[in-house]
Amino acid sequence: MANRFAKVNEIYHGVGQGYTFDGLGILLSDDGQRFFVKGLIKGEEADVKVTYASRNANYADLIKLYSLSPHRIQPKCPVATACGGCQFQHIAYEEQLKIKQEKVINAFRTIAKSNFPVDECVGSKAPYYYRNKTQIPLGMDKKGNIISGFYRAKTHDIIPTPECAIENQRSNGIMATVRNLMKSMKIDPYDEDKRTGVIRHILIRASYHTPEIMVVIVANVPSFPSRNNFINALRKAHPEITTIVQNTNTRATNVILGEHDKVLFGPGFILDDILGVRFRISPQSFFQVNPLQTETLYSIAINKAALTGNERVLDAYCGIGTLSLIAASKAGSVVGVEINNKAIKDAKENAFRNNISNVSFYTADAGEFMEIAAHNNEQYDVVLMDPPRKGADEKFLNSLMKLSPQKIVYVSCDPGTLARDVAILNKKYEIKSITPVDMFSQTHHVETVVLMSKIK
Repeated sequence: MANRFAKVNEIYHGVGQGYTFDGLGILLSDDGQRFFVKGLIKGEEADVKVTYASRNANYADLIKLYSLSPHRIQPKCPVATACGGCQFQHIAYEEQLKIKQEKVINAFRTIAKSNFPVDECVGSKAPYYYRNKTQIPLGMDKKGNIISGFYRAKTHDIIPTPECAIENQRSNGIMATVRNLMKSMKIDPYDEDKRTGVIRHILIRASYHTPEIMVVIVANVPSFPSRNNFINALRKAHPEITTIVQNTNTRATNVILGEHDKVLFGPGFILDDILGVRFRISPQSFFQVNPLQTETLYSIAINKAALTGNERVLDAYCGIGTLSLIAASKAGSVVGVEINNKAIKDAKENAFRNNISNVSFYTADAGEFMEIAAHNNEQYDVVLMDPPRKGADEKFLNSLMKLSPQKIVYVSCDPGTLARDVAILNKKYEIKSITPVDMFSQTHHVETVVLMSKIK
């Protein structure tokens, strides 16, 4: 135990011991205190300056390195150290994969009390410029210039970012045009403090397998002066844009999209493929942001299910039907359940578009749906589940165990909530395999696919 608490602006010397759950380096100081430090790599000797101190956690900035990790590299992005989007750009990619594997191991060891072996993290062939969805806030600097970029970590300060190293490269030129048009047409960006201005965010979705691009203008008002001129000029500068939608969000909220969408040009959606299935993607659709690794992720999930063509499969949290429709060709029948009615509408459209007839979609809470199915003695051989970051709730997990499928394939974007849920399911199901997948290169995030089988 340290003899005293750290104080803000004090300098400490120590060595990096590992990483926090959200990707910060952990420095153990000479007097035994721990500090969370952005940019520090395990094994590096450094001085740090305290920025926040409490009984529970100390945060510090890296101010001097005495030794460099062999895994340290120069970040591709010039604002990587300031922007809050990437935590690992300064770390060689193979080491990033090892850190993510260790993150999953630690989550299962500490939360699920499991020492089950974890596979090596499956890496990406394209760890840069991979994101097919870009959500970019706009603001104004002190000189009155319109800026766009990404937020500084844990703030709403926009770091101007002319080019992002993980976003689709087609987005960069579009954003430059948006800034120029806003300036020339005197369209103000939204000011969060004053709650004035027009454009809050620009959302860009770019299809991977087709040339289609969607631009969504997130505005603080239902309409704005010069909107038609703005749209026409944007289309002229970027004929590759196939649809433009305005989303209206008048709320004082961190949530980017409002509820109302108005199509200004084109069909209001784009199309993209995953493993041979074509999907309709609208502004509010959930669709994995890394198209290349999505195919890897879902291939692993389907392979773990080991479908023979006869199984009845339930896809909980099915979204727009991505996993459901991919599984359909290998299963007897598939039922997809999702609480979001708009997503179910897209899912049904996607099934029709792909002429897939052995899948049914229902708008319902997945836990309640399974509870009723179990009460009615319905049988499912395999349950696929891909819940949001918060994981599944107790009602869902209890309903899942009552439903009692032979196999569960759990796809997760958060090792902590995954390990928590698996620990509950472990009463009735045994872990068969745990496979991390790097869907979000250069960041601390990791997807994981777990196969569980009913204990006989």
